[in-house]
Amino acid sequence: MLCIETKNLRKKYASTVAVDGIDLQIESGQVFGFLGPNGAGKSTVIKLLTTLISPSNGEISVLGIDSSKHPLEIRKKIGVVLQQPSYEPTLSAEKSLDKYGMMWNIDKKTRKKRTEELLSAFGLEEIRKKKMEDLSIGQRRRVQVAREFMHDMELLFLDEPTVGLDPTARRKLLDFLRDQVKKSGLTIFYTTHVLSEAEYLCDKIAIINNGKIMAVDSPSELKNRFGYEKTIKIHISTVSEELKLKLSEIPECQIKLEPEPTVVITSTKSEIILLNILKILNETETKINDLSAIPTNLEEIFLKVVGDSN
Repeated sequence: MLCIETKNLRKKYASTVAVDGIDLQIESGQVFGFLGPNGAGKSTVIKLLTTLISPSNGEISVLGIDSSKHPLEIRKKIGVVLQQPSYEPTLSAEKSLDKYGMMWNIDKKTRKKRTEELLSAFGLEEIRKKKMEDLSIGQRRRVQVAREFMHDMELLFLDEPTVGLDPTARRKLLDFLRDQVKKSGLTIFYTTHVLSEAEYLCDKIAIINNGKIMAVDSPSELKNRFGYEKTIKIHISTVSEELKLKLSEIPECQIKLEPEPTVVITSTKSEIILLNILKILNETETKINDLSAIPTNLEEIFLKVVGDSN
């Protein structure tokens, strides 16, 4: 079942086209990553999908509901955490969760149970009585995400949810989100600038730039499609003048002397070039200390896709 579907989605502000003809099909029960540089249109798309703004053209269906006809029905079934801080300064972390549950008409017994569970899951027990205004940015962010789980929802929008979080808190949040998707079939629409997060968490990823979708696929398939350049490093004992001369004739190859002598191959045909270089190293009696292949990561794919679209 499709959780989100858009057709030729456009949003224009005066002469600026923020979203330019986007078609999306997002399956239920997955984490969908939405990546792009600043100003690419990510936040505008989230505002369109959450019915905060209306499109200039195109169609939006969220959870099978037409957003132009029944926006309030959609809002009842989703959770939203935007980039902008949203909290009541004088409320404690604990009271903030409880009040949010009250807003969703959750009964007192259920609110108490969920509050305790979420305070524990998000590592907020020690600061439960602290006022929101006295918390760090990362602590407030954790409360902001946690409170969305006070109510039952089918779809959660998270816009840069890990801003201000230390590595331990970040990983704990990502694991919690993955667990929720597995347990309840929740769908998460997730934006981040930390690409390792997207690679760890997301089932599928869309890359947007200049208001257009450049690519949509799983992290592994994006690597297969765009990661055709591979890097191989050969750590060697010494670099002779003869070796420099012979390797200088191979354009995809370079020698780095720091922190240790290393031959670096970056090419779409790195395996073939490796055979030639190994032959040269043997001819020049150069000892190999170590050899390693560096896998393509999502950041390299992102930079390539965005770079090619500019």
